Amino acid sequence: MKLRWRLGVIAAIFLAIFCLYPQLKAWYVHGDAWNGHYAYNDIDEVAYASYVNALIDGRPRKNDPYSGRDHTAETPQPESLFSIQFAAPYTLAIPARLLGIGTPWAMTLGGAFAGLFAALAVFLLIGRLTGNNWYAMASALAVFCFGTLAAGEGAVSEIFFEGFSYPYFPGFRRYIPALAFPAFFMFCYMIWKMLAAGRPNTDAEQPTQRMPVLSIVLAVLFYSYTVYSYFYVWTTAAAFLACVVLVWLVERPDGWLRDMKALGMTALGCGAAMIPYAYLLSQRADTMDNVQLLVHTRQLDLFRFPEYVSFAVLLIIIGGLALKLIELKDRSVLFAVALTLVPFAIFNQQVITGRSLQPIHYQVFIGNYVAMLALMAAVGLLWRKGLAGQGKAVRPVCAVVAVAAIAWGFVECHYTVRVLDWANEHRDSALPVAERLEELAKSSNDPHRETVFSYDGIFADDMPSVAPQNILWARHQHVFAGLSWEESKERYYQYLYYSNIGEDQLDAMLKRDFVSQIALFGWGRHTDRLSFDAKPLTFGEIAEESARYGRYVRDFDRSNAANPLISYVVVDSGHQPDMTNLEKWYELDRGEVIGKFILYRASLRDR
Repeated sequence: MKLRWRLGVIAAIFLAIFCLYPQLKAWYVHGDAWNGHYAYNDIDEVAYASYVNALIDGRPRKNDPYSGRDHTAETPQPESLFSIQFAAPYTLAIPARLLGIGTPWAMTLGGAFAGLFAALAVFLLIGRLTGNNWYAMASALAVFCFGTLAAGEGAVSEIFFEGFSYPYFPGFRRYIPALAFPAFFMFCYMIWKMLAAGRPNTDAEQPTQRMPVLSIVLAVLFYSYTVYSYFYVWTTAAAFLACVVLVWLVERPDGWLRDMKALGMTALGCGAAMIPYAYLLSQRADTMDNVQLLVHTRQLDLFRFPEYVSFAVLLIIIGGLALKLIELKDRSVLFAVALTLVPFAIFNQQVITGRSLQPIHYQVFIGNYVAMLALMAAVGLLWRKGLAGQGKAVRPVCAVVAVAAIAWGFVECHYTVRVLDWANEHRDSALPVAERLEELAKSSNDPHRETVFSYDGIFADDMPSVAPQNILWARHQHVFAGLSWEESKERYYQYLYYSNIGEDQLDAMLKRDFVSQIALFGWGRHTDRLSFDAKPLTFGEIAEESARYGRYVRDFDRSNAANPLISYVVVDSGHQPDMTNLEKWYELDRGEVIGKFILYRASLRDR
C-alpha cells in the first residue's frame, strides 16, 4: 500500500494544535498584554525548562539551575535525573542555541513538533499494519486524543464524576515524555518492519532470508534515544520487545527462526546502548532515589485503566479468532497481541524484578497510549478485509472516528487547560522580572552563584527557566543533584524563616500543605498515587519536624544568613510580605518596580 502522507499530516496538524492549545489560548485571551512566556501544560515543566535554559546558556550537562552548582574538575557533581536523561533536552537546546531562540520558544515549538512527529509515526505504523490510509489517520488521532481517557484521567474525572480535570494531554508534557514519543512509536514500527520482511507472499513462497540490517540499526537508534530521554518510555519499549519475543517463541509462525535472529540482534544492540546508561546511573546522586521512590515489592498490579483497555483488546482478538476473522499465525495478529500484553508487563514487572518505581507514570505517560495503539491495531486487523477492499463504509466510519477523536481532544483541552490558566498568567506577569535578572547577570562575574530569594513561590519555581541566577528555594529544587537532602531542607527552613513562618504555623502547614510535606519529607508522603509503599505522615513526625525548625529559628545567626548569600529579593507588590526577619540580616535598596513585582538588591549587613 502506498501511504498517502497528506492524511497523516492532517492528523499531525491537529495533534500539534492540541500541543499548542495552552499557548494559543494565552495569546488569544491576553493578546498584546502577554509578555512572551510559554504556557506550561504541567507544573513539572518548569524544572525541565530550567535545565534546557542552562544548556542553552552553555552550561555543562551536569548542572543544577536551582542551586547554581555546575560540574567542574574542582567541584565534581553527581548525575541527576536530568543529566542522565540528556537526549531530549539537548534536542531542544542545541537548535535553540544555534538559532538564538530562548527557552520559552524552545519549549513551545518542541511540544508542537513532538505531537506532529508522534502522530506521523503512529500513522506509518497503523498504515503498514492494516493497509488503509484513512484508518491510519483515524488511529493516529484516536491513540493520542483518547489516551488520557484510557488512563482514567483528565476531563472525564470532572465531566462524569466529581473529580479534578488534570492532567492535560499527559503524553505531551514537555519535553518528557513528549520528545521520546516519536522515537518510541518509530521503534515499534521498525520492529514490525523487520518482522513483516520475513512474511511469505504466498503459501508456497519461503520467507526471505535477508537480514533486515537497516531496520535493526534504526530500531536500536530509536530505542537508544528513548533510553537517554525518559525512563518510563524506554522500559516500555524494552517490555514491548520482550513481549514480541515471547509471542513469537510461543506461536512460532512461518520463518520464526529468521525473525528470532533479527530480534536477537536488535536486543543485543539495545543492550549495548544500556551500558553507558548503567554507568551514568551508578554515578547518581543519593537524593535521586528519595525523589524516585523506588520500592521493593513483588505485589501484582492488575487494576489500572490501561490494563482494562488491554483486557478488552484481548477479548476482541479472541472473538476475532473464534469467528475466524483473523488467524493467530498471522504476523500482524501476533504483533497486535504483543502490543496488548505490554501494559500487563510494565505494571507487573516487579513480580520478577522485585522493584517498583512510581507505576502511576506508566499509567498516564505511556501505558495508556500503548493500550490505545493495541486497540486500534486489533480493530483494524478484524476489519482488514473491508479496509483492504476500500468498501463504501470505510471512509465514513474512519471520518467519524477521526472527528470524534478531534472533538474529545478539544474537550480535554477546554477542561484541563483552565486548571493552569491562573498559574500561566501569573508566570507570564513575572517574566519581565526574570528577564531583568538575566540582563543584570551580564555584568556579573559568576551569575550562577548569585542567589535570588522570592516571596512568590510560582516565580521562584519558574525563574531558572529564564534567568541564570540560582534560587534560595523552589518547589522543584530537590529534583536536581546540586544540593544534598539536608541542604535542600535547610534552604526551605531559610525560606520559611525569611517569610516569618513560626513553628506553630509550620505544624499547621504540614497537616494540609503538600508543598511543605514534599519539601521536608520528600515525595510519596502526601499521596498514595506514586508508590505501593505510601506512608502518610503521622502527627508525631509533624511535631518533631516543627520542633526541629523551631530550634533552627532560635539558633539562626549571621553564618546561616550568609549561606547562601542573597543578592536579590523578589516581592509581589500586591501581596506585600512581612520582611522583618530578612531585614535583620540584609539591607535592601529602594527596589525596582517591574509590573506588579518589586526587585530589590540585597547586601548582608555588617556585624
